[in-house]
Amino acid sequence: MTNKALRLPAVIEITGLSRSSIYRLIQEGKFPPPVKLSARASAWFEHDVNQWLADLPNNPGAIYKEARKLLDGKAGVRA
Repeated sequence: MTNKALRLPAVIEITGLSRSSIYRLIQEGKFPPPVKLSARASAWFEHDVNQWLADLPNNPGAIYKEARKLLDGKAGVRA
C-alpha cells in the first residue's frame, strides 16, 4: 500500500474543510497533524486523512456538522 504525502490543498479537497478549520481541529486533537517535509513544507499522510474520514460518524453531512460545531464553539452559539 502506498502512503502518499498530501499537501494542504489536497487535504482541503479531500475533507471539504477550510484551512482554518483543519488547523483548529489539529489544535483540539481531532485531526491528524502534518509532518514536516522540509523547513518550509508540511504534508499529511494519505492514510491518516483517510482514517480520520473513516472514523467520522457515518451519516450525511458529518464533516459539515463537525466543522459547524467547531465554528459555533469558537464564535459562540448562532441562531
